[in-house]
Amino acid sequence: MESHKTHLPSIERTYTVQRAKPVLVVPAEPTPYEFKPLSDIDDQDGLRFYTKAVHLYKCEPSKEGQDPARVIKDALAKTLVYYYPIAGRLREDSGRKLVVECNSEGVVFVEAEADARVEDFKKVPVLPIPGVQNLLYGPEDGHKITNKPLLYMQVTRFKCGGFSLGYETCHVIADGPGFVQFLAAVAELACDNKCSPSVKPVWDRHILSASSIPKKSLFSHLAYHEPETPNDMADDIMLTTPSDEMINGSFFFGLKQLQALRKCLPLHMRAKATNFELITAAVWQSRAIALKYSPNLEVRVQFVLNVRGKRRFRKIPEGYYGNALVFPVARATAGKLKEAPLMYSLELVRQAIEMATDEFLQSVMDHLVAQGRPHFVDTRTYLVSDITRAGFDAVDFGWGGRVYGGMVTVVPAGASFFMKGRNERGEEGVVVPLCLPEFAMKRFVAEIKGLMQDPDFNIYARL
Repeated sequence: MESHKTHLPSIERTYTVQRAKPVLVVPAEPTPYEFKPLSDIDDQDGLRFYTKAVHLYKCEPSKEGQDPARVIKDALAKTLVYYYPIAGRLREDSGRKLVVECNSEGVVFVEAEADARVEDFKKVPVLPIPGVQNLLYGPEDGHKITNKPLLYMQVTRFKCGGFSLGYETCHVIADGPGFVQFLAAVAELACDNKCSPSVKPVWDRHILSASSIPKKSLFSHLAYHEPETPNDMADDIMLTTPSDEMINGSFFFGLKQLQALRKCLPLHMRAKATNFELITAAVWQSRAIALKYSPNLEVRVQFVLNVRGKRRFRKIPEGYYGNALVFPVARATAGKLKEAPLMYSLELVRQAIEMATDEFLQSVMDHLVAQGRPHFVDTRTYLVSDITRAGFDAVDFGWGGRVYGGMVTVVPAGASFFMKGRNERGEEGVVVPLCLPEFAMKRFVAEIKGLMQDPDFNIYARL
């Protein structure tokens, strides 16, 4: 078995993880051999990578004698009968179009043992989880996605009787809600002994595809176009700062913080703004000021907007597990963000989100195909995604006692995943992980404290 040691600052020592040899888990029953094209939202360049997540579960006395790795592995094989494309391999066709060869080659599964306790992780900040790479097993290059497994899963047993489930999944095959749906099916078959998941998976990727005759776009599609940068201006500091000079903070927004932010708004807007819009506007504005961008430079915030169940978008059928996402952008000059009140950045955020309609979605797909499936722009762009309602925290394999469930990194550095979390006093709220150069992190804390007039605001978000 491979052995890996990691320092756990919460308990002042290292912990060791020993990994068994990885195996391939294939569908428990024969499945169709076929080629399935992905949607034109799925296979854009910006989603061609593996996402990482970890779930931590405490010991469950009623499960004594049962091996969580065996239970999950068996349920995984049963679930792949219904989600058989996940057991296949990606191939790239003409025009960089991705298709799944449904060949039942399987997904990677690894069992591991750790000499730490699940409770040890409760004392550390939300992100990054110490030694998280030891709780995951994935491809060497997470940005090369063709001709390799679409899912890598590791179950790590802890000496307390608890365990972790870590996985790396190819983003083009499923978005966050889609993969949670898959995990929920695994959990359902693991603890209920059902023959099939209650929510049947739906492929139907054709519903999110470019027009056969693309129309001229009425939208600018800022997510895929670089902001103008004068020749005498320096490069984006977020893209040039070495990784060892970046630091992470996990910021907590509970009832007290949200009330403080709403007091910055005019009376007529205090009840209209959603928590997501409010937090995004405040963090984007404070982050831009903290990074000391030149006043005339354009800075942006880009949203990951889930179109499921939204009235202004086409109907996405229940069970659809592909990427049902669109990426609107708000922009302003750094100088204007610094000078203007919070209401200014909030209005920009709200306008960008409201502009995203089904017509915008169709135009995005047409644009992606016409332009060769380009990557998102990251220059002076802050990417935000709200996963508080994705359902990561509800996945239960029968052990209960969930300590944590969700994303485990803040990479790329210019992104934040808004998650459920608690502060040091156990109050529930929204946690915003943020990665910044050290000088900017100090300025960000000062800016956000000043905005809320809250001297107690800090990075003590907890698992």
